[in-house]
Amino acid sequence: MTERGELRQATARVLDRDEVEGVLSGSFYSPQGVAQTAPKETTEKRDAKPAHYKVICISMYTNDLQRLDRMVEELKGRGLTKANRSALIRYALGEVDLDRVPKGL
Repeated sequence: MTERGELRQATARVLDRDEVEGVLSGSFYSPQGVAQTAPKETTEKRDAKPAHYKVICISMYTNDLQRLDRMVEELKGRGLTKANRSALIRYALGEVDLDRVPKGL
């Protein structure tokens, strides 16, 4: 499989269309670069989303992402079908011992 095909598959596994559509529906895709007025129905739907999480963007080295994806696939192979990058990162955050983090981090 090509690198581009792998990227598409990885992206499809990670991105929830409704969630991402809400993030990107503003000025990013408008022809004039100005946010277009959203229909009332869309605005109400977006406003009704829970406030207990946020969609963020972080940068990671490609080898770290590949490792993360391998770990997710391993978990899925073990029967944890809902395993994904976010869930694995959240789990890892809960396991961090701040007293053991190297000073040069």
